[in-house]
This record gives sequence, structure tokens and C-alpha cells, in this order.
Amino acid sequence: MYAFRFANYIFHNGVIEITLAGQPMKQASEAARGFVGIAFRISDDNSQFECFYLRPTNGRALDQVRRNHTAQYVSIPHYPWHKLRKEFPEKYESYVDIGAGEWIKMRIEICDAMAKLFINDALEPTLIVSDLKHGEKLNGKIGLWIGPETEAYFRNLVIKRSN
Repeated sequence: MYAFRFANYIFHNGVIEITLAGQPMKQASEAARGFVGIAFRISDDNSQFECFYLRPTNGRALDQVRRNHTAQYVSIPHYPWHKLRKEFPEKYESYVDIGAGEWIKMRIEICDAMAKLFINDALEPTLIVSDLKHGEKLNGKIGLWIGPETEAYFRNLVIKRSN
């Protein structure tokens, strides 16, 4: 995981909006998905954070199981994707119609221990997490999240904090 944090900006509750695009790098392995997303409530030492990310190549895959793993929530360090998928099948992942290299609007609404992920101006969330694993009290920075073997682009970041 690679992340760029915004220095001296502490976030707890509010809305994060961004337009992003991701695709596997030209020399990437077959397993590359173009992982791209937003990390939030990042600790000062980067050891813990919450994150929503997308796997753009999954969005239009011909394999339905792979499609079902397009949008993902993780909580680092104790709840990486593979642990959540094993212990809570289908709870922290969802399908959304997106494609590799396309500009995608992402909006995350965070309130205490709940977060909702909205994609491309949808009125209803793509993924709802009602139990953020670090709980309702964690504060931290916001970061641009990029997975391995990914070429990613970001624009139009808007952060609205609430109490």
C-alpha cells in the first residue's frame, strides 16, 4: 500500500469526496486490479487506519464472484481484506459498475463508527460499514490510497468535517 497523507489535517467525522482512476501498470502481473481509494483516520505513524478502495478491473469482469469484490473496506492493521473476506463473507465488499482507467467519483460519509461509500453520484450507498473496526473515537489524517502494481490518478478532493 502506498499513501500520501495530508499533513496537519486531523479528521474524525464528515464527508470525503474525490474523483479517481486506477488501472494496473503496463508491466503488472495478472493478479493486479488497479487498486485505488481513500484512507482516513490515519494514525501519526501510519500503523492504523480505515480505508475504502476499489478494484476497477473487477467491475466488468466476466466472473461474477470477481465482480462482487469491486468495492472494499479494510481496517489496518488487524482487518486486511483477506481476513474480512474469510471471517465475514460478503459483509465488507460489494459490486459496483466501474472500469479500469475510468474517472470514478467517490464519496465517503463518516459518522462515528459508521461509514457509507457512494460511487458516481449514486443516491444509495454501494457499501455500508456500520462497525468501523477502530471504533468511533479514532481521529487521524486522510490519505490517497494506491495498491501494488497500480497506476492511479486523483482530482477534485473535497473534505467536509463535521462534529
